[in-house]
Amino acid sequence: MTTARISGTVWAALGIVYLVWGSTYLGIRIAVETMPPFLSAGARFVVAGLLLAALLAWRHGPGVLRVTRPQLASAAVVGVLLLVGGNGLVVLAETTVPSGLAALLIAVVPAWVVVLRTAFGERPGPAAYAGVVFGLAGLALLSLPGLSGDVRIGGVLTVVAATLMWSVGSFSSSRIPMPRNPFTASAYEMLAGGVGCALVGLGRGEQRVLDLAEVSARSWTALAYLVVFGSLVAFTAYAWLLQTAPISLVATYAYVNPVVAVLLGWLVLDERLTWPIAVGGAVVVAGVWLIVRAERRPAPPEPPAPAAALAPAADGGAAPRDPGAEAPPATAVGGPGTDRR
Repeated sequence: MTTARISGTVWAALGIVYLVWGSTYLGIRIAVETMPPFLSAGARFVVAGLLLAALLAWRHGPGVLRVTRPQLASAAVVGVLLLVGGNGLVVLAETTVPSGLAALLIAVVPAWVVVLRTAFGERPGPAAYAGVVFGLAGLALLSLPGLSGDVRIGGVLTVVAATLMWSVGSFSSSRIPMPRNPFTASAYEMLAGGVGCALVGLGRGEQRVLDLAEVSARSWTALAYLVVFGSLVAFTAYAWLLQTAPISLVATYAYVNPVVAVLLGWLVLDERLTWPIAVGGAVVVAGVWLIVRAERRPAPPEPPAPAAALAPAADGGAAPRDPGAEAPPATAVGGPGTDRR
């Protein structure tokens, strides 16, 4: 598919992913102004998971939610890694870290995924490794004490820990038995992650400082926005794009979202945009661009083995590979604040 043939609907869906997922960092920052971090995240994902499950059952019948026990267990594990370890830590960090800086720190997730792939024997290529170097260099600039303004280093390190957890969850999801329907998988991930966040919040004693009468209207609005738009609308648009648009176009959200988040934080919350943050963020985004560019480049075809060229697939059917088919790049994953799941 060429750019000239891309429809207005595709551009509209891509715009939703750019704007909504880029704005989730702002939404998180506003929500935690008067809400405890893990309890608010737990409520958000439990509600979003229930709504998604209900919509699936309404559109396709209750059977769409049937999964095997291994698939359910895998979805729960991935949900805990992504939404408790990943998103939950980001929500906690944004009580002290500006939303724009959090988004730039999270943008390094594709670099961690390249590192994990290499550790498991894959060879993403020189451009991807160059992207890792850029990404980690930018991460170092953003994390050095004093360079990012009056930001607590503990909050920065919490975001870095979140990127590692999100990367492990994203990497694992393609190597364990997950539900075949991505929406079904996401519903169970949200429910498991939401329950996990709530339990962590209760363990931290957040219920003792929660006073619903003291929660501001803008925090309630931000939470509703995160549930409806961040977890449902944008994810639906993203899943539709994966089936409709070239993955090379869809993957651009990985380096557009941080820019949107920084601009929104500056415009809405008057967050400071210092030179170290601008330079470090630019280096991180350049690294992500290199990784996405390396992933979208097709690998040279390998000649099939004579005896295996027409071998049946494991399920008994023929397994020809469409030379023109595109698969999502393993490193073009969303970050913890994007509600990728």
